[in-house]
Amino acid sequence: MAFIKMEKHQDPKLVKEKIMEISLENNRANNSSPKKLANVAERLGGIEEYYFSTKLRQIDDMNKAGKQVINLGIGSPDLPPHPDVIKTLQEESAKPNQHGYQNYKGSPVLRKAISEWYEKWYHVDLNPDTEILPLIGSKEGIMHVCMTYINPGDVVLIPDPGYPTYKSAATIAGANVHAYTLTKGNNWFPDFEELEKMSLEKVRLMFVNYPQMPTGQLPSDNMFEALIAFGKKHQILICHDNPYSFILNDKPLSLLSFDGAKDVVIELNSLSKSHNMAGWRVGMLCGAKERIEEVLRFKSNMDSGMFLPIQLAAAKALKLGQDWYDSVNEVYRKRRKLVFDLLELLNCSYDKSQAGLFVWAEIPVKYKDGYELSDEVLNDANVFITPGGIFGNAGNKYIRVSLCATEEKITDALNRIKNKALA
Repeated sequence: MAFIKMEKHQDPKLVKEKIMEISLENNRANNSSPKKLANVAERLGGIEEYYFSTKLRQIDDMNKAGKQVINLGIGSPDLPPHPDVIKTLQEESAKPNQHGYQNYKGSPVLRKAISEWYEKWYHVDLNPDTEILPLIGSKEGIMHVCMTYINPGDVVLIPDPGYPTYKSAATIAGANVHAYTLTKGNNWFPDFEELEKMSLEKVRLMFVNYPQMPTGQLPSDNMFEALIAFGKKHQILICHDNPYSFILNDKPLSLLSFDGAKDVVIELNSLSKSHNMAGWRVGMLCGAKERIEEVLRFKSNMDSGMFLPIQLAAAKALKLGQDWYDSVNEVYRKRRKLVFDLLELLNCSYDKSQAGLFVWAEIPVKYKDGYELSDEVLNDANVFITPGGIFGNAGNKYIRVSLCATEEKITDALNRIKNKALA
């Protein structure tokens, strides 16, 4: 490294020029490059942009080219919330005192409504003051849970196939993610015998989701009891993600309704699917007082509460009766029948007892995987259906079709596929 020797009464301008010259020499000598602005953190090294984010850009480009793609991929309800819910939002938003920061634990009105909703439909007793934490959507709850409980190197169990956010959130939090495989032969349930063969000492957290997405599989009492016993035996926190329990399902079930569940279980839930409020971002975390307090330590540093009129409108939604759920499911049943016809046209096989916003179907053997079939249908018929492989390797031979499109659009998709003779 070069240095500059200062002489007495040396011209400051010459000194400055000499310093710059030496600095350039040192940079060249060290073969150094200029500092980059805001390098992406290493924690995002294994995280790709969400599949649907990139796919929607492709579909948008196709639409700009005049293709008019019918999107049967994403589970975003196209039906509106109940009129009384919208009216509550309008009325509360018009009040001048409803626009400030909110309680980090959520409005007492909303927490009480969640407690009563859980008691009425799931037969679960929750203390509204200590066992419920409203969320700005349950998806953020997945991240909160991971950041609260995972240290670098801890192991997190995620289902395969399963919701991709479980993996990405756990990875960002520093976990080693291990997938446990779900199969049709085991009713898409965890294989506890196989899990017991794993090294479970470092497992801190396990994600489960029933009715299961993407398979639509409903839970059984025996499986839920075995799940709780597994968590207790190995001191693993079970996070049950439960947003689909009211869709095409006559018996909503909460994992928290089983004896001893609060010892090892926390449950995420949402109004996105059940009340057609996906864009409103209203979810909840339920569980033991200690778990709620622990997650709140993280969440309270991430946001400043949910807009109060939205919370009050959500409380209104949670008071809706059986007629609301019946009306929503009647629409989905009609759409599902058309999706069954579409899948038969594609020679796919499926289970008619599925619940939730999608139909999961096994592809014909002539296709290498669901991506191939999905791309063929998109490119030849301008209809998008989701390849099952985005949910994990166990989904490679499957596709998933959303019910969040009108009967007219699904019929149009049917006709397009029929006219292209894709079957």
